[in-house]
Amino acid sequence: MRDRPHRGWQRAGPAVTVSLGRSGLAWGRGLHPPVGGAGREKREGDGRAPAGIFAITALFGYAAADSPFARVARLPYLCATPDLKAIDDPASAHYNRIVDQSAVAHPDWVSCEDMRRCDQRYAIGAVVAHNSDQPVPGAGSCIFLHVWADEGGATAGCTAMPLTDMTEIAGWLDGAAAPLLVQLPWTEYERLREAWGLPVFSAQG
Repeated sequence: MRDRPHRGWQRAGPAVTVSLGRSGLAWGRGLHPPVGGAGREKREGDGRAPAGIFAITALFGYAAADSPFARVARLPYLCATPDLKAIDDPASAHYNRIVDQSAVAHPDWVSCEDMRRCDQRYAIGAVVAHNSDQPVPGAGSCIFLHVWADEGGATAGCTAMPLTDMTEIAGWLDGAAAPLLVQLPWTEYERLREAWGLPVFSAQG
């Protein structure tokens, strides 16, 4: 679904099956602070996807920067070259940032994720703004929407889906509409729905 100011939420398409973190969910750092006392909070390396509401801020993929897809993208597009790295080292000044390592004079990280992979998982994806404003070291990094490795296979903390669905979603994501990812267990969704201005809909559809 997408948010249309003053008109409420409107369905944009059919339900999409996704995979989440291998250890479930934990409260993330998004548009709302973590819900204190309501469960564990997202930590680096915990295998949990972040729960909450998060801005979607950029697209990435293997297509060239001057490709037809990149030219029509309505969010900033990052071409996944071998030098593009997602920094997951909490001690780094670049923690939870995607950087071109060729432009960094003195890399200060001991671990990172390659955005140009040998598989199709990052062939196309979107950046989820979890722990993004003044990142808290160790609170979780590099959360994406991306292509799943196999149907139903869990992730390390991202949200994954089939290539066709990820491609379609990336095509209609529009920065001018301030797209959001709402990701909550059903009971928490119902508990927070009114306070967070979320739509009413069936758990089955």
